Amino acid sequence: MSVSSGTGTDVNFTGASAFGRTSNASVAPTTGGADGTNKLWLPIWSGEVMTAYDQYRAFSSATENRTIASGRVAEFPIMGTVALKSAWGAGEELVGNTNDHTSKTIAVQLDARPIATHFELDNIDLMISQWEYRSELARQAGQTLANARDLQVGAYLVRAAAEGVLSDDPRLAGATGWRNSLTDSPMYADAAFSTLGTGDADAALLLLSKLEDFMVHLQEIDADTSSVFCAVDPRTFHDIRALGVARESADLVGGSGRPFFGGVADAGGLGAGLRDGMANLQDRLEYMGVTIIKTNHMPTFDATGANSIGEARYNLSFATAGVKAVIWQPKAVAQLQSTGLKVDTVDDIRRNTTFTVASMMSGTGVLRPECAAVVTDIAHANKAGLRTALGMTQEFVNTSA
Repeated sequence: MSVSSGTGTDVNFTGASAFGRTSNASVAPTTGGADGTNKLWLPIWSGEVMTAYDQYRAFSSATENRTIASGRVAEFPIMGTVALKSAWGAGEELVGNTNDHTSKTIAVQLDARPIATHFELDNIDLMISQWEYRSELARQAGQTLANARDLQVGAYLVRAAAEGVLSDDPRLAGATGWRNSLTDSPMYADAAFSTLGTGDADAALLLLSKLEDFMVHLQEIDADTSSVFCAVDPRTFHDIRALGVARESADLVGGSGRPFFGGVADAGGLGAGLRDGMANLQDRLEYMGVTIIKTNHMPTFDATGANSIGEARYNLSFATAGVKAVIWQPKAVAQLQSTGLKVDTVDDIRRNTTFTVASMMSGTGVLRPECAAVVTDIAHANKAGLRTALGMTQEFVNTSA
């Protein structure tokens, strides 16, 4: 890893043959000792940041992911359908047609500017000698980057749910009648979701019914149902977890009060016993093939002004649109990341401090909008109304909804 110092490029090597320098004389020693000795903490700290980043990500493994070593764009192909002859007569020539196995690509590009977290210290020696000090800064840097990235991915899951199927999708071109099963994803817009996350069991049960409906939708379009997720805030997660738990003495009459997600075999064996509080953000619930995850970084606020989460395409009016939860299959959205984490540090003699920045390049794009659905507490008439409320323009020029 190369790191920027105030006097040149220091790659923590010595000798005339070291990569990045032609001779020791080309890089002057920096304040604090011989060249390189005061930057030894950088590769260690950057590794600790990446470890914390991976630990705190909620959506990292729940979408398509690709890492690129160079360039700014990655292309994801969409294959069309093969032709079918339902009854091939003797002597009949199969000539094919222009729509057979047509393929197109969706380009996902890196954002124009990186995500960065930074801090300023007046005693950089603490980063070398005090592991507790360095590890805490690494944890905060990794968590901050992870939270920002999760918000961006969450924004794009909502964007995907607000899109319609591409009108020129090659999967539609060669498939007609019973072979054309591709349809827009459902939109779960219901004022009853306004009490979701407030202890209302009916709203939590309504959400579970929508998970069932979404799984049926994926089956109807022949999509993969092996990895389906639903993201909610921690309070909504707890409301689902606590379904069936007695809240007053009347709930215990006749032996009632059986927890729905209490690991009770007669109730389907969902969840775990109530000894387990499931109070970690990494805890998950499984319901009819859907993994319910909790995150503090669901895009449920209006991402404007000081609440902006990235480029303009991420900064939508989620609260205005009434976003409460999102359901998706990983192929709905793609995450793109440039290789590695860049760490820069510089001694600022005017301020008598050392300023450090950790940054990474990433990007996001919609791949299959039919594989994502959004839950809102505002009854939008259609997806066009949802897009208007979000203040977004369509990811694709031509869509069917």
